[in-house]
Amino acid sequence: MVKDNYEHIQLHASDGYLLVKRTFDIIASLIALIFLIIPFIIVAICIMVDDFGSPIYSQIRVGKNGKRFRMYKFRSMVKNADAIKQKLVEQNEIEGAMFKMKEDPRVTRVGRFIRKHSIDELPQLWNVLCGHMSIVGPRPPLPEEVAKYTDYDKQRLLVEPGCTGLWQVTSRNDVDFAGMVDLDLEYIEKQSLKLDLWIMFKTVTIIFKPNGAY
Repeated sequence: MVKDNYEHIQLHASDGYLLVKRTFDIIASLIALIFLIIPFIIVAICIMVDDFGSPIYSQIRVGKNGKRFRMYKFRSMVKNADAIKQKLVEQNEIEGAMFKMKEDPRVTRVGRFIRKHSIDELPQLWNVLCGHMSIVGPRPPLPEEVAKYTDYDKQRLLVEPGCTGLWQVTSRNDVDFAGMVDLDLEYIEKQSLKLDLWIMFKTVTIIFKPNGAY
């Protein structure tokens, strides 16, 4: 649903908050990448045993103010997933500028597990360290998704995208694209250290007790 009449969201984040957030992102992502080396190797081996090929998948995504960057994830789909997607477009279960299928045939056995527990997102810590992303923020969209955005939707691009966010730890796939946008904009307007810490805590619990991820 296109929102023709809407109030532009207000950015209330202070310079102090943004400085603390970026400092935390750098320290937390660096420490996490060091301590996750062994788990990363184990996940990578499982992916290659299940479907031989590179365990890391990269994609061009759109970040703050429309700036593009290459985002990294653990590969949860078969190697030719992008080519197969063209045949599945009509089976999209999400209304709006996003593609989702609950029973996506491209997802591997290991892929379903790492998606359910959000393990596939962990390589994005490298993007956080490099400054392309933050730990908490809106999901970084694909360029073809942004091409379909309304002016209302484009407000998602006012801040750095995140590895996790309000949408991921609350409704996740239980809401449509419009619902995701509303949650992202709610986060942007209300962002604070307290909210960021709450979202990170909820993210950790989801790893052990998954929500609607698929």
